[in-house]
Amino acid sequence: MDSRKEVLHETLIITIGQVICIAVMFAIFALLGYFDRTVVFGGILGGILAILNFLFMAISVCVASDRAVAQDVKGGKSLMTGSMVLRYVVIFIVWVAGAVSGLCNAIAMVLPIVFVRPTITVWEFFRKKETPAATAVAAEPADEISSEEESEEEGES
Repeated sequence: MDSRKEVLHETLIITIGQVICIAVMFAIFALLGYFDRTVVFGGILGGILAILNFLFMAISVCVASDRAVAQDVKGGKSLMTGSMVLRYVVIFIVWVAGAVSGLCNAIAMVLPIVFVRPTITVWEFFRKKETPAATAVAAEPADEISSEEESEEEGES
C-alpha cells in the first residue's frame, strides 16, 4: 500500500476510535453529573488535536523514512525531532488557551490524546494477521542460516 494511503487509513482508524472514545467520555461525564457545554467543546477540541497530532506525526515519519532511504539519516532525525517539538508546543498552547478561556473543560481536552494508544491497541488486535504459511515461508531462510552457523561452530571446536 502506498505510504500516503497507509497514513490516511491509519488516521481514519484513529478518527473512528476518537469518536467512540469521546462518546464514552461524554456518557461518563453525564453519569457523574458534570456534563455541560465546556465538556463538549473540550472533547471536540481535544479530539481534533489528537487526530491532527497523529496525522502530522505519521506524515513526518513517512518523510523521515524516505530521507533515511535516501541516505540522509541525520536530516530525517532532525525532521522528526523538530516535528515532535512543534506538535507538542502547538498542543500545549491550544490546551492552555482552551482551559484559561473557560470555554473548554481541561480534563475533556486532555483525555482524547490518551485515547489514541488504546485505539491503536484495539485496532492491532483485530487487524488481519499474516497467514501461518507466509510466516513459515519467511522463517525458513533464517532456520537455514541458524543451522549453518551451528555446524560452523561445531567445526571450530
